[in-house]
Amino acid sequence: MHRLLLDQGLARTAAAILRERGLDAVHVGELGLAHAADQVILERARGENRVVCTLDADFHELLAAGGWASPSVVRIRLEGLPAREIAALILRILQEVGPSIRQGVAVSVTAGAIRVRRLPLGKAT
Repeated sequence: MHRLLLDQGLARTAAAILRERGLDAVHVGELGLAHAADQVILERARGENRVVCTLDADFHELLAAGGWASPSVVRIRLEGLPAREIAALILRILQEVGPSIRQGVAVSVTAGAIRVRRLPLGKAT
């Protein structure tokens, strides 16, 4: 099962909806990390074997710059979605690319596509 860490830009109630669906999901605000640096959030996710779900491009940049092989990060490139739509989208992403997420990937989600890149970014694999 995937363990999720939702970043500040995503509705906090989306984590609660995902928990109702049986997933282990927590929002950074629930952990006292609402104002934490992205690096701190990545380290927490890696330490707890969680997938970061975010609107923020900085997470993929940090993964690339650091040559990190984990944690997986899902960047949702759709802003303004209500909590139920965020939860539904995350569930769809997990359904479509779930096995890859276990191996360490950077996922980018737009209205028309889900792109997956294996970690570490910028290195031949």
